[in-house]
Amino acid sequence: MSSSTATGSAQLDASAQPPCLRIAGDWTLAHYVVLERNVDALTTPLTDATQVDLAALGELDTAGASLLVRLLGAKRMADLAREAPGLPAARRALLQTVGSALDAYRKPARKPKTSAITEVLARIGGAMESVWRQQLQLLGFIGLTLEALARSLPQPRRWRITSLVSHIEQTGLDAVPIVALLTFMVGAVVAFLGSTVLADFGASVYTVDLVAFSFLREFGVLLTAILMAGRTASAFTAQIGSMKANEEIDAIRTLGLDPVELLVLPRVLALLVSLPLLTFLAMIAGIAGGGVVCALTLDISPAMFLSLFKADIGVRHFIVGLVKAPVFAFLIAVIGCLEGFKVSGSAQSVGEHTTSSVVQSIFVVILLDALAALFFMEMNW
Repeated sequence: MSSSTATGSAQLDASAQPPCLRIAGDWTLAHYVVLERNVDALTTPLTDATQVDLAALGELDTAGASLLVRLLGAKRMADLAREAPGLPAARRALLQTVGSALDAYRKPARKPKTSAITEVLARIGGAMESVWRQQLQLLGFIGLTLEALARSLPQPRRWRITSLVSHIEQTGLDAVPIVALLTFMVGAVVAFLGSTVLADFGASVYTVDLVAFSFLREFGVLLTAILMAGRTASAFTAQIGSMKANEEIDAIRTLGLDPVELLVLPRVLALLVSLPLLTFLAMIAGIAGGGVVCALTLDISPAMFLSLFKADIGVRHFIVGLVKAPVFAFLIAVIGCLEGFKVSGSAQSVGEHTTSSVVQSIFVVILLDALAALFFMEMNW
């Protein structure tokens, strides 16, 4: 057996009775490669009768301790106090700690390989489960909102008029320019495309009916709702989500206030007021855009446009379009507020739930609009 050197060593003296394993030198990370080869070279298995001599052990760190644990076994580390009474307490504690950690470690089981079809089906199933869970949460939150509304309506002192007016300004008045501009341009495009197609049949005059019918029944409320889903629902989620991240909602509950009544009801009521008004504005702007195109390209004067509009388009088309606005407003506001309450506390979570609120709102609006169009068509309304 060689004496202790800078580089550690482990040699088994099989001629001694009983056999003795002598550990010497520094067992540190700097000598890990050499030490690992030395440990692997000890092909003779150690028995319980083999003695361990740690008298010449030099420096020791966790890398060297892990090699000693691999060489001697984790269970034997617990007996170091008995087998090596001269070993310093710090080194004995290091060896025992590393030994217990390695003994408790278990390699994670390798996941079985699955086919691509199985993975696709699993992802579809996970997505469907997530959608179902979101719908259940949405239904529950709608119930909470309606319950808070029913509780506060009979008590005028609990009405938050200032907050309501502020949100009406933000969701309604501030959205007038973008809604009017967008629907005006879409109305102009619809009129231009309609006149181009109808001109082949000599029916360009029916462009008036096309623009009026489409904007009164569908485009006015649909475009406005989509704009509100992208503009207002995202704002609601970001506002409430930031409060959730800053623990302001917890502070509201601590003060004995209801966050739904304080934060959700003013936003929902504000959008219930704003969206029908914006829908009416969108109808007027879209029809005006179509009237401009008719005047410029079809020589249909504004007076003739209004005359045809009055003769061919009934009030029921306006009612069919406007009646959908409060439903869309309620769902957009509720979805935006719900996603805000789902924020976990980080900026990333705020962004994720803001995106989710916009996607969900637009999806729900388009889905309900399609169902409503089929229903009204079947009812011949």
